[in-house]
Amino acid sequence: MPPLTFSVVTGLAVATLAGMAIGLERQWSGHADGAQARFGGIRTFTLLGALAGVSGWFAISGLAGVAVTLLGGAIALVVIGYARASRKNIDATTEVAALVTLAAGTLAGTDRLALASGLAAATWLLLLEKTRLHTLVSRIDDESLRASARFAAMACIVLPLLPPGPYGPLNAVRPRELWAFVLFFSGLSFAGWLARRAIGLRSGLIVSAVLGGLVSSTSVTTMLAYDSRSHPASRVLGAGAVAACTVMLLRVIAACAVLNPELALRLPRYVWPSILIGTVVTVIVGWRRPSSDVDMAVDSPLQLGAALKMAGMFQLVLFVVLWVQQQWSSRALLVTSAFVGLTDVDALTLSLARTPMTSTAIESLAEALAAGVLANTVLKMVVAAVVGRGAFRTVTVPVLGVMAIATFVAIFT
Repeated sequence: MPPLTFSVVTGLAVATLAGMAIGLERQWSGHADGAQARFGGIRTFTLLGALAGVSGWFAISGLAGVAVTLLGGAIALVVIGYARASRKNIDATTEVAALVTLAAGTLAGTDRLALASGLAAATWLLLLEKTRLHTLVSRIDDESLRASARFAAMACIVLPLLPPGPYGPLNAVRPRELWAFVLFFSGLSFAGWLARRAIGLRSGLIVSAVLGGLVSSTSVTTMLAYDSRSHPASRVLGAGAVAACTVMLLRVIAACAVLNPELALRLPRYVWPSILIGTVVTVIVGWRRPSSDVDMAVDSPLQLGAALKMAGMFQLVLFVVLWVQQQWSSRALLVTSAFVGLTDVDALTLSLARTPMTSTAIESLAEALAAGVLANTVLKMVVAAVVGRGAFRTVTVPVLGVMAIATFVAIFT
């Protein structure tokens, strides 16, 4: 007989409690009683957890045959229970939960307590959240599901097949790393896109604009500008555009925090006045004001064609930034970044964040990224002035202008 140590007792206790927790949910949810009763309730699951814990203990104590016999008998019992219950109802949640209980109990019996506890807790939560999970699934539309599948394919199929590199001039061609960055920025946009579709306009135009700004602040500003032609007196449209532009600044900082934390620490010095101005205007002008029925239906950012274009843009901008750094001064990089910022802030963020740097160069890179953000802000101000009408133009143009001036002053003082 194997020795009964403190660790063994702890493992058996965890196994038993895991079975009890899962069985408690099955009993509480009504699956263990009545005409449609399934495999078992709190008592059955508690005993299954204890049996699995003992089996795990036997398995690591040289009694593998006994352990297999006990677990085999328990699994056969679960299968027989499902066979009988499936004549009335094919739902197998309880029986699968019983198998998970056996797995968690066995892990606990072999002293893998953290893994066993995590598995049992996740199963318990999954069972308890049945209603919310079913509601969530019912709200997923065809486009969202297809977009999620595309992201999974790009991450799990395309990424592993790409060579690591480096290749080409300046050793700047790194296909696998480049695609990983495409997935990173696409993932940021995708998260905002999903949240935008889930919330819609029910929470107001400002919230919708903020989430849309995670995908594309330029697109949101343009759509709101066109909508202002039908609602020239709506000041909240201008507040929505300012909110989207402010979120873009926060998105750049968040991306830098992942790609280059040191750059992320330097960047706020140049953009915090703009963030403060944008936030204040959004709250004052847009808070609790009625919103117009504008449809900011930004297309899904997870399209293979869009991802390939993003990869091409990222690679081109990386070449340009590295070449300018080698050939000219930091002021030349400042001008180059401003031009790039007019077209793609994400590409500029990636290129500067992944550029090899010294402690003296980090400040120049932060200034260059701020210059790109400044140029992008000016571009949206021009869009608002040319396309927008009425109160939208009155709110957006001066606010974005002040945000641009604040960034300019921060860079050159």
